[in-house]
Amino acid sequence: MLPPADSTTEDTLDLPLSDEVLALLNAPDPARGAGAPDTDGGLLGGVAEWGPMATRAGTFQLVPVAVARDLSMISGWMNDPAVAEFWELAGEPGVTERHLRGQLDGDGRSVPCLGVLDGAPMSYWELYRADLDPVARYYPSRPHDTGVHLLIGTVDNRARGLGGTLLRAVADLVLDRRPACGRVIAEPDLRNTPSVAAFLAAGYRFSAEVELPGKRAALMMRDRAVRHHL
Repeated sequence: MLPPADSTTEDTLDLPLSDEVLALLNAPDPARGAGAPDTDGGLLGGVAEWGPMATRAGTFQLVPVAVARDLSMISGWMNDPAVAEFWELAGEPGVTERHLRGQLDGDGRSVPCLGVLDGAPMSYWELYRADLDPVARYYPSRPHDTGVHLLIGTVDNRARGLGGTLLRAVADLVLDRRPACGRVIAEPDLRNTPSVAAFLAAGYRFSAEVELPGKRAALMMRDRAVRHHL
């Protein structure tokens, strides 16, 4: 999820979406057939209703962020130097709050979540409609492409090597709960080698190096068609 590349010019990726456009974007795909599941509710399909899933690390669930409940914890994570180097949200809690509210007060194309493992919040996630995000300017996007950002909150959990397991779990959740989505994408900073390695371990493929505003990124993709083979 990127900020607008040039805030002085209009771009459909940055404009508010009307109710008519939202309805069109979330219309059921006739190719799925009448009996196919369709859990899409809003631009990202009702993340709050996705529920828990079993992983090798334990029971994992995405819980949409509530600022009053979660701000202090997330802001603390953002001030960890290892996190701040790539997220650039260190500082007083208002810095993180503005970042969160920019998503929560929007049209639903990006949803900030806590990752809860065996009942304990331990990671921060952003799921976003990559096809409606400025990142779509930098790669050949497809309708319903879904992007993911992740940070694991504390050193002890980062030391457990959970990234690959959880990234695979979240990609599976997206593909299972969003039938219209054909692939999950990510754009970690190329300098963040542990993050790139975690995506590879989670079954993502390296697609390209892309020059994004503020970073050179590894474009990673996990495709529905081959998800069970990687």
